[in-house]
Order: sequence, then C-alpha cells, then structure tokens
Amino acid sequence: MKLSRREFLKLSGLSLASVLRPPQDRRRLPPALPEEAPRSSGLMGRAIKGFYIYERPSLTAKTIALLTAETVFSIYATVLSDDEHYNRTWYQMRRGFVYSGQVQPVRWERQTPSLDVPRDGFLGEITVPYTISKTGPNANSTSAFRFYYATTYWITDAQTDADGAIWYKVYDERLNQSSWVRGEHVRRVTAEEIAPISPEVADKRIEVDLAKQTFQCFENGVKILDVLTSTGPYLRTENGKRIYGTPSGEWAINLKRLTRHMAGDDFASADFFDLPGVPWVSYFHWWGVSIHGTYWHNDYGKPRSHGCVNLSPETAKWVFRWSLPRAALNRKPTTGDGTQVIVY
Repeated sequence: MKLSRREFLKLSGLSLASVLRPPQDRRRLPPALPEEAPRSSGLMGRAIKGFYIYERPSLTAKTIALLTAETVFSIYATVLSDDEHYNRTWYQMRRGFVYSGQVQPVRWERQTPSLDVPRDGFLGEITVPYTISKTGPNANSTSAFRFYYATTYWITDAQTDADGAIWYKVYDERLNQSSWVRGEHVRRVTAEEIAPISPEVADKRIEVDLAKQTFQCFENGVKILDVLTSTGPYLRTENGKRIYGTPSGEWAINLKRLTRHMAGDDFASADFFDLPGVPWVSYFHWWGVSIHGTYWHNDYGKPRSHGCVNLSPETAKWVFRWSLPRAALNRKPTTGDGTQVIVY
C-alpha cells in the first residue's frame, strides 16, 4: 500500500556488525500458526512474549489470564491508559485489555504467488502473523527460521511442491544460505512503494532525542514527523566487552538496505539476538548503527536496542523513502551522502 506523507502522518501514532553464526536451533522453533488462530482481514495482535490480560487498560487493574507467547488474537480497539507511563497504548481483545508493548500489530493477508521470479530476484514482505521457513520447498522439510509479519527478504527462486503449493527461495546474505517459505505468505514489493517522498525538498534532517526517546523529521526547519523510538541504553566498556548505545553527535545516512539479518556477536551472551528480515535499514554510523523497522517489540519510548534506532516497520519504511540517498529496488545496498541525523 502506498501512503502519501500526509496519510502516513495521520497513521503515525540493531544493526551492529556481527560475526556469522549457525542458524537458529531448529529444535526450539515453535510450531506453525495453529489452524484455530484467527485469520481476520482486520487488525490482529501477536503476543511477542507471555503477558497478562487485564480487566481494564491499566497495569494496576486486576489480571484475568496469562496469554502465552506467539498467541494471535483479534484487536477490537486501541485505547489510551490513564497510567502515567511512557507508553500508554493498550489493545482491547475479546477477554479484556493487553499492554501494547509486547504485541506486534499484524494482519492475515494471503497472497497469490507466482513461479515467475526475475533473474535478479525480488523483495518479499511477510503478510501473515508468522510463517516457518524450511530447508527445502515443501512442508515436510526441516524447519529453519520463523519469519514474522512485516519482515522483508530477498526472493531468488520459486518451486511447486507435490501438493501444488508454490514455495519461494529466500537468500540470507549474512549466513550465505537459503531457505524456503510458502509463497502465499509473501507479498512482492514494487518499485512504486519505495519511490522517494518529497524529493523536491533539499533541506531535510532527522533528530533523535535520547532522553525523551523521540524521533523527528524536518523539512526546511519545519517538523513533519514526531514519534517515539527506542534507542540503545548504554555506551561504555566493561571488562573489555563493549556495551552498545546509540552514539550522540551529528551524522548522516550513508547506506541503505531493504532487508538485513541482524545478529549478536556472542552466542553465549544473555542478550544475544538473532533477527532475520529486519526491514528498511538506514545506516548512519560506522559502527553499523542504523534506523530500522522492528518486530520483536512494540514498546517505543524506552531504550531497549543494541544501539540502533528502533521504529515500527511502517515508520521505518517512510523514513527509508523520505531520506537520502535514494534507494533502488535491488539486492545491493545503496550508498551515498545522505540526510543529516542529529543524535543528542
């Protein structure tokens, strides 16, 4: 869906260089989306981790039940809590209210896949709450990764299984290997979708306020976007180990990727992360710090990244289009002197 800047603003409301590591432990992957899970065309939520359902939208309210991780449920309404809290957004579901911070807003939008894949491939976006990629183009192959809603991947091939279902081959540049995903769960991204926003404006800048956890965009000195973000909480060295934060200073976007598999560099670390398909990545610092879409939390307004500037996938895509350098719809990263990023 293409949004104008005005339409987007009405709706608005980790990348560090790391070493190659083996794929996720496939034995630990949860099963595929249960058949009884809702498949509404309306807004749904995915429980990123387990949390309580409350009688009313407040952390002081009575709890009703515990919702387990990866549960998918229908969202009836978005409401604001009266709590004094950095994130006051709650979702109303059938049994009560849930705090938005650990809920990924998702939809179930089945696609019509095609065996026609360009020689250079195409960018695909996941349009279901989650799907399990496989080591081969059929459901009986070993599970590889879990791909979540709004994540993006480079598709290089398509095959049909014995049941006639089309599977897309996903290339992982970080691991230099491929897996397969159901084609009906992937939407082709068009060049029109990443067309520049207000390209006639030369004076653009981005400001990130670490204390307030805000992300703002300006055109000719006029603020046109103001949303909450999540940045890195620390910037120091302990016992020879780097503790990452978002570096303050005046920078500029210098490289863009349509998708990136991000992972930590210490598999044994308690805060290790492994995040395939991070969408709409705009790098602005030589450490590999970037602005990018986020699917592993929805809790903006609090520092919780490994140094990057976390935004919702929709906001990150808008920034990706609005800022310079202008990105092309291909697998290679886009480089060049781009939009100023001021972090303070």
